[in-house]
Amino acid sequence: MRGSRDLSLVAAGAAVSEFGNALSLLVLLFWATPVSPLLVAAILIAQLLPVVLGAPLAGALVDRLPNRRLLIAALPFQGVAIAAIAPVMGQPVLVVALVLLSGCGRAVAQPCVSALVPHIAGEEQATRGYAWLSTGRSLGSMAGVTAGAVLAGTFGHPAALLVDGGTFLAYAALLGFVRAERRPSGEHEARPSALAGIRHVRRDPVLATVILGLALCVGAVVVINVADPAFVRYVLHGDEFVLGAMQACWLTGILVGNRLGARLRTVPGVAYAIAAAAVTTGIGVLIPAAFPFAVAAGTGWVVGGASNGVHNVALNAIVRLRTPEAVRGRAFAAAGSTVTGANLLGTATAAVLLLFIGPRAVFALGGTGALLAGLGCLAFVHRALEREKSPAEAGLFPH
Repeated sequence: MRGSRDLSLVAAGAAVSEFGNALSLLVLLFWATPVSPLLVAAILIAQLLPVVLGAPLAGALVDRLPNRRLLIAALPFQGVAIAAIAPVMGQPVLVVALVLLSGCGRAVAQPCVSALVPHIAGEEQATRGYAWLSTGRSLGSMAGVTAGAVLAGTFGHPAALLVDGGTFLAYAALLGFVRAERRPSGEHEARPSALAGIRHVRRDPVLATVILGLALCVGAVVVINVADPAFVRYVLHGDEFVLGAMQACWLTGILVGNRLGARLRTVPGVAYAIAAAAVTTGIGVLIPAAFPFAVAAGTGWVVGGASNGVHNVALNAIVRLRTPEAVRGRAFAAAGSTVTGANLLGTATAAVLLLFIGPRAVFALGGTGALLAGLGCLAFVHRALEREKSPAEAGLFPH
């Protein structure tokens, strides 16, 4: 694969960063769970809200500035915000505000990495490149949920957050050794329109269908993120180590899904894979809802994680395949904001649901919603693909 050295550096940096993300998120969620499900939801929403609201601006920056340098600038910003949480953990309002601030850097970093990968791996190998990147993130997350439990139990919650802040600096340092760069040419338009990515997604029937289907699946299944700590604490009667083990099962599944996603080559293959993975996501979540035991929950999480891994690779692949290079930053940002917006709605809904029903019932609702979203997506993807009459209408832009 072209640029394997640079891709290895980016994947390693992503692994280090996700190690810190998983570590701090586990600590923050377990710290917030006894306080209120509303605080759990607030932390998750604060992490993602800038990705939704800031997508037009972030996408325009990615399509106007050198991407590697922009990413190097965004990462320390995230790290400082996360590290600043450590001394203020007794004040939930400040914790949520700092998580929100860190999310602003995340809003830029996500489309930046997605647009940069084809310039590192080459267009023909970009899907494999996304699989490498997702694998690095998954391995980092897996290590993070394990280390999070150990650090929290041994050194306390603030130490875990300081470690996370340092991982962003490590990622930025690794990027300093990357040679590849995406330098937007400006040929597509003199000044990037912040809304061009949203318009592009809306005008492409296949792209719009798979993104909407994935968003509906995510909006349904994300309720488990809020319910998961309560499910572990009150249904499985576990602690941080059990929560970390459940998340490790999900991440193990992601590794499998990444490899499956790397095999996808064509637009129909990618589109159908996104829809089918939504169906299996729902099945994975329904397993622990039906059988509330640790082994069953772990099995369901592996299935759900494998589906998640396919989505991680396939979403980047479908946006790349259907988007001209000059507008990719904005298209990646638009796709990410749509899915993340559904994530936010599902998270807010879960916080309300947990005030009235138990975590097991929340799992059942989330799994059923994801399953129905996947079946609907399969039908509409098939319809959209059948309507395409020529490669020109299909909107393929391999270069």
